Amino acid sequence: MQLVISTKEGKAYSKKVEDAGLNGKKIGEEISLEKFGLQGYSAKITGGSDKQGFPMRHDLPGTQRKKIMAAEGIGFRASVKGQKKRVSVRGNTVSDEIAQLNLAVTKQGTVPLEQFAEKTAKTEDASAKDRLVKESLENVGNVELAGDAHKTKGKVRK
Repeated sequence: MQLVISTKEGKAYSKKVEDAGLNGKKIGEEISLEKFGLQGYSAKITGGSDKQGFPMRHDLPGTQRKKIMAAEGIGFRASVKGQKKRVSVRGNTVSDEIAQLNLAVTKQGTVPLEQFAEKTAKTEDASAKDRLVKESLENVGNVELAGDAHKTKGKVRK
């Protein structure tokens, strides 16, 4: 399960945990984060989504996924005023089917959240096409052309 912990400053930290032990908890409940290594922290469950990407909805009891007629709220955004649509959403109770759980910090602890979160290495600001061209040229062995791959536009003609 992926935990996304948001702070009052607007920053969010992500951590993957194997056994969260949060089954049966509902949206709006406050939990202690000490079992995840955050001493002194407590957080409120604000939402989440299941393994297929369907969002949890606070006003739908249970753990199952249901199709509801929605005019507004989580899981549906109307494009026309008064529009209604049947959408699939997950209930408000945490189960094994939940892949991501959103938490909002209510009580700060001693350890900063930056140490808890996984640091992901940022890739270059190059597009996917430029990266593929550079990798293919490096595989061929022509490293001089690989450095100029980001300047190439369109097809190269001889």
